[in-house]
Amino acid sequence: MFSRLQPVATDPILGLMAAYKEDPNPLKVDLGVGVYKDEAGHTAVLECVKKAEKLRLDLEDSKTYIGMAGDLSFNAHIEKLAFGPHKVLLEGRTTTAHTPGGTGALRVAAEFIKKANPDATIWVTSPTWANHISMFQAAGLKVKEYAYYDYDTKGLKEDAMFADLATVPAGDVVLVHACCHNPSGMDLNFAQWQKFTALAKERGFTPLVDMAYQGFGLGLDEDTQGLRYLANEVEELILCTSCSKNFGLYRERIGAVSIVVDSNKMLETARTNLLAVVRSIYSMPPAHGAIIVSHILDSAELTALWHQELAVMRNRINDYRQLIIDKLQAEGVQQDFSFITKQHGMFSFLGINKEQIERLRKEFSIYMVGSSRVSIAGLNHSNIDYFAKAVATVLK
Repeated sequence: MFSRLQPVATDPILGLMAAYKEDPNPLKVDLGVGVYKDEAGHTAVLECVKKAEKLRLDLEDSKTYIGMAGDLSFNAHIEKLAFGPHKVLLEGRTTTAHTPGGTGALRVAAEFIKKANPDATIWVTSPTWANHISMFQAAGLKVKEYAYYDYDTKGLKEDAMFADLATVPAGDVVLVHACCHNPSGMDLNFAQWQKFTALAKERGFTPLVDMAYQGFGLGLDEDTQGLRYLANEVEELILCTSCSKNFGLYRERIGAVSIVVDSNKMLETARTNLLAVVRSIYSMPPAHGAIIVSHILDSAELTALWHQELAVMRNRINDYRQLIIDKLQAEGVQQDFSFITKQHGMFSFLGINKEQIERLRKEFSIYMVGSSRVSIAGLNHSNIDYFAKAVATVLK
C-alpha cells in the first residue's frame, strides 16, 4: 500500500528554516518564520507565563481528561477577550471549545462547516496564510479566493474585493483576518469592515474570522473592532483564535473555536455538533496551555503583567516598521517603502522581485519566502544595518 505514495513537496517556510539552520554565515538573518523574537533574536517565555506555570504546578492535583470542550474557564476568558461586554455573550449565543492551537481551531471549524453544509465553499483572501487552503481542502471543502492585496499599490484591492464578495452565494463561508493579516500585514479599516458586514447580511454568507494575532496590531480591544461590529450585525459567525503569539505559547498549541448562533435556542445544537467534531478528531484537548492562560487572566496582577509584556512586543514590531524605512533611506534607497508603516502585525511584503530575494539569500544569507514576505520580528539592532545595506545593494 505505501508504495503508491508519492513524495510531497516541502512547505516553502519549512524549507527556509532548514536552509537557515545549515547556513554557516554568522551574519545570517531569518525573516521567514512567523514567530516573535526579541532584541536578542530569542523567543523567550513571558514572565507572566513563568509565574502562571509555577502556580499551575502548585495547584494541579490530577491528570485526568478535561472534557471535549476543554478548560471552561479558559473558554470564558477567550470569549471575553474577543468580544468584550458584547450582546452575543450577554444573550447566551456563543459556544466555545479550546483546541490544539489556532490551526486546530480552523480544522474543527472546517469540519463543523462540513456538517452544517457539505456543499459550502470557503472563500479566502488572495493571498492568505499558507496553510488555510490545504487545511480546508483536507477537510473536504471547496476553496475559492477573493481579491485582497494589491502588490502594485501595496494596499488593498478594495473595489475588486467587494466585487468578488458580492458574488458569494448564500450558504458559503468567507474567511476574514481579524487583524495583522498574514502574510501582507494589510488590514481592513472600520469602514471596510462595515461594507464587509453589509455584504454578509445581503448575500447570506457566513463569516469565519481568523484572529491569530490579537494585541499585536493596535491593541487588545482595538484589534477586535471589526469582529465586534460584525458580531453585532450578523446572525451567525465562526471565530478561531490562537494564544501562540500574544501569550508566546507556540509549542503548547492552545487556541479556541467559537460558534455564534442567531438565538440561544440554537446554542445546544451548535454545542453538541461542535463537540461531535472534536470527538472525531482528537477527542480531548491538551490542558497545559489553556490553564496557564486561565491563571494569568484570573489574576489582576498577572493580567497587568501580560498587558505590559504584550505591549513591549507590539511596540517593538511597530518601531521596526519605521526603522526599516529610516535605515533604507539612510542607505540611499529611492524606492518608496512607506507602506510598511501602514500595515500591522509581524508581516509585510517588501515588494522586491524573486531575483533580488535570491541574491539576498545567496550573497548575504538573508532568508525570506519567495513572495518577499518578511517577519519584522526577525530584525533587531544587531542585524538591521546589515539588512538595510544588503537590500540597498540588490536594489541598485
